[in-house]
Amino acid sequence: MTKPNITKQQLLDILKSWGEQKISSDQLQGWMVTNYDPDDNDIGLGEPEWTQEAMNIVMNEYEIAKQEKFLLAKYQLAINFISADESKFNQTRHLFLHEGFCD
Repeated sequence: MTKPNITKQQLLDILKSWGEQKISSDQLQGWMVTNYDPDDNDIGLGEPEWTQEAMNIVMNEYEIAKQEKFLLAKYQLAINFISADESKFNQTRHLFLHEGFCD
């Protein structure tokens, strides 16, 4: 049996919708909770390993973080991280994790 695949484009689209305020933080987190289950869904199948890892990190963070910690103004950091090439992986991961949420 084939598992459903969450594509890079699906994830980018949901993040963009949130960043453009077409969906709420609650809806963003709800989508993550519904779709982020690596046992039941493939994440970024066919994408490079670093892109799959970035997708997993972004989905996990938005799934478990308290919504009041989400920084809407920094949504582009998540998009940049998922879209980065391997040479920018560590830099974009750091920016997303340290500037994408308030403490």
